[in-house]
Amino acid sequence: MSIPSDIDQLSEQQLRELTAQLLLTVQEQSKELVSKQKELTHKDVIIQKLTFEMATLKRHRFGRHTESFNPAQGSLLDELVDADIAAIEVELAEITPRAAQQTPTSRLQPKRKPLPAELPRTLTHHEPDNTRCTCGCQMERVGEDVSEKLDYVPGVFSVERHVRGKWACRSCETLTQAPVPAHVIDKGIPTTGLLAQVLVAKFADHLPLYRQEQIFARAGVEISRSTQAEWVGACGVALQPLVDALKAHVLTERILHADETPVEVLMPGKKKTHKAYVWGFCTTGFSELKAVIYTFAPSRAGEHARAFFGDWKGLLVCDDYSGYKQSFAQGMTEIGCMAHARRKFFDLHAANKSTLAEQGLQYIQLLYEVERDSKDLTASERYRMRQEHAKPVADALHQWMILHRQKVPENSAIAKALDYSLKRWTALMRYLDDGEIPIDNNQVENRIRPWALGRKNWLFAGSLRSGQRAAAVMSLIQSAKLNGHDPYVYLKDVLSRLPTQKHSAIDELLPHRWQPQSV
Repeated sequence: MSIPSDIDQLSEQQLRELTAQLLLTVQEQSKELVSKQKELTHKDVIIQKLTFEMATLKRHRFGRHTESFNPAQGSLLDELVDADIAAIEVELAEITPRAAQQTPTSRLQPKRKPLPAELPRTLTHHEPDNTRCTCGCQMERVGEDVSEKLDYVPGVFSVERHVRGKWACRSCETLTQAPVPAHVIDKGIPTTGLLAQVLVAKFADHLPLYRQEQIFARAGVEISRSTQAEWVGACGVALQPLVDALKAHVLTERILHADETPVEVLMPGKKKTHKAYVWGFCTTGFSELKAVIYTFAPSRAGEHARAFFGDWKGLLVCDDYSGYKQSFAQGMTEIGCMAHARRKFFDLHAANKSTLAEQGLQYIQLLYEVERDSKDLTASERYRMRQEHAKPVADALHQWMILHRQKVPENSAIAKALDYSLKRWTALMRYLDDGEIPIDNNQVENRIRPWALGRKNWLFAGSLRSGQRAAAVMSLIQSAKLNGHDPYVYLKDVLSRLPTQKHSAIDELLPHRWQPQSV
């Protein structure tokens, strides 16, 4: 606010009002200053954390003098560390954009080789929309800038040649050019098609980057695994807002599935791996929303599941893992998995052809036949069918279990199989009273399966960061598959649109809402 120059002429009442206004202004400025100070402190903490993490990774990546792994393991670890470093640099650049632009990177950059001349090239011209100068004169084309990006359609390399004409006004010497098209990786050679190919090959087809390097070399293009790792790290950061938005949609569901699977993690600089876990959370097969979210955590502790759920208090379909018990005590409802109960009888029958186990399997088979017959019905129709056909079978199965449990010896294999179901009977039978609840947890177990296949090829994850990045990218890839999309086509389009997509419209790029851009 402005202070009057003739303050001596103000009345006592006017001085009081002026003083009150000044005090109010000072208070508002103080609040704003405190808020900005907190924001700066928060950014400083993040910058220090990321800087320390990057220094540690660089020391392990470039300062290691002994190699205790076999060549394949060393290649895997190197590419994971390179991707981590690239991701941290992108995060630092987002927090401190000016510093990132002004401060040259200390990391040694590989010298870029020219793209092979024999590759086919497509020309894309970028010219200003208006070539008339602001002074009124018509500009003349005086030159051009040419940049090349390496594209990849699965199986075929080609080069996109971007020509940006330079237009100058002879009268006032004004120079203009069409702007550089926005891209996920500025000043890099890959198109979004090539980036999508690397991501899908790594996270969907389970091809480590050193194998992709060999494949690309056979096609006549040298792309080092360290360069690919930088691309993976940068794309992981760019795609994270999509994963966060997808998670928010998943947590609006009333019913969710949950499961977890171990993945070995090797922290850089250490000789041994330790067991981390990938947690999978997905919607049911009856839900309109088709999505799965993976999270990567250093252990199987229940706190990681609770951190994902936050305040969510819905119905959770899961196995009998104790890590979920605290969530159930805090208001979440447990839905048992009939497939796990069936497995106990199946294993017993496979081991010694138990007739009791065979009878249990026959009862459970009848329950699944009802599910097969009702899978295409509405929730209310499925509920009525379950009540009419499945509930009598379930009641008979329960009485059969109670009767035979009294006859079999304690601690016998059949006793353990019966106890598994009897102790969880309430949770196992909740599906009968709600047509939207699935009978088992197979939906998420099928979504976890790609990780079991992938770890045979990865051998291990190189760090928690690389595991979290893999979880984020795989969340989008597997969710795209659930919605019937080709993950390559989906990621290529999303990576093309992300740089210019408004944050308020980020939901348009989620797998269940995505529509390809019309050409």
